[in-house]
Amino acid sequence: MEDLKQTVVVLGASPKPKRYSNKAVSLLKEHGHQVIPVHPAIREIVGLPVAASLADIDRSVDTLTLYVSSIHSTPLIDAILSLNPTRVIFNPGTENPELKATLKEQGIHAEDACTLVLLNTGQF
Repeated sequence: MEDLKQTVVVLGASPKPKRYSNKAVSLLKEHGHQVIPVHPAIREIVGLPVAASLADIDRSVDTLTLYVSSIHSTPLIDAILSLNPTRVIFNPGTENPELKATLKEQGIHAEDACTLVLLNTGQF
């Protein structure tokens, strides 16, 4: 799958270089993917424009990778479904059984994985 460049939304992207979500944005960009970081208050992360919310994304999404806890992702279930991503990655600490079950009901692939590991091992 690594050879196919994707549109990837990073929900919970951080401008702080030490955060895993920031590392994911950088590594996805480095791998040539079209990256859309999402953060309500930041306008740019690693040189990329940031969407303030999922509702601001107006293109098809291949992968949504989560860097927010279930407390933050549960209220966004409808917005996530509206994006209709092909796949949603639940990074460590973002587990959300309700969201995962809803995605599966809608035919959206959901997986528990680490985006950084997937990218670094050619499995993304």
